[in-house]
Amino acid sequence: MEKTYCVYNLTRESFLSLNVKAADTILMRLKGLIGRLRLRADEGIWVVPSQGVHTLGLFFPLDLIYLDEQNRVIHLVESIPSFRIGPIKTQAGSVLELPTHTIYSTNTQIGDQMLICVAEEMREHLAPVKEEAHRSARRE
Repeated sequence: MEKTYCVYNLTRESFLSLNVKAADTILMRLKGLIGRLRLRADEGIWVVPSQGVHTLGLFFPLDLIYLDEQNRVIHLVESIPSFRIGPIKTQAGSVLELPTHTIYSTNTQIGDQMLICVAEEMREHLAPVKEEAHRSARRE
């Protein structure tokens, strides 16, 4: 069964997606989103490893977020049209393919730190944040 990942911007404290599939085999990286007619607002693909992607065979634009090996943002491409080849970034370890306007709506910027993990791990990671927010609310 395919794992579904959450993508959370630790720097901006915002979710980019709750439904990202890893394209982590040669076959999955080759296929990517080809054949899809659209990408829902909560979907995406995490192409890993990757230094660049294309939108050949797609019928919709994408936002691309290039990440280094530590999942820090090193390059952004907003709304790359279909039938294009994205830039190659040799320092990239992976690329997130997300619905257009994701970069803008989450204010994602170069240097931001991403957390990419399954939902259970995300809950564990964010539990201390939730507890601190709860304590702050009680003080007010």
